[in-house]
Amino acid sequence: MTYTPHFNQAGEAHMVDVGGKAITQRTAITEGYIEMLSATLQIILRGEHKKGDVLAIARIAGIMASKKTADLIPLCHPLSITHVEVNLTVEAEKNRIRCQTTVKTSGQTGVEIEALCATQIALLTIYDMCKGVDRGMVIQSVQLLQKDGGKSGSWERN
Repeated sequence: MTYTPHFNQAGEAHMVDVGGKAITQRTAITEGYIEMLSATLQIILRGEHKKGDVLAIARIAGIMASKKTADLIPLCHPLSITHVEVNLTVEAEKNRIRCQTTVKTSGQTGVEIEALCATQIALLTIYDMCKGVDRGMVIQSVQLLQKDGGKSGSWERN
């Protein structure tokens, strides 16, 4: 695998030129979790949160974040994203919510950062909405599960 650094010959940070790379279908899948008190999870599940539907708002926040990644991460290329799916699954026995995000594009660079950003922001939105009842929530294990496309091909977490 060829690694292109974000530094030019003078050692200055710069955006990598991807103009010569082939346009391919690219996909990234990420996941992360937010653990909380059982009572907090029950408020979310019963739809009793005074700020509204926590999971619906978090899902929208994640989608929006994927589209704004280049505005947040220095040297990240702005991409034309063709698909974003943010799935939030309640794992009641573990008092947590799992976020799995899939991002797709047809382009010259991958969408791993967009998927990771979406997952982080969806989980952070849950934290923001619920911090008034549970400041001890923990966001954890945000990671890339799989990526496809590009010169390096496919990769999957074992």
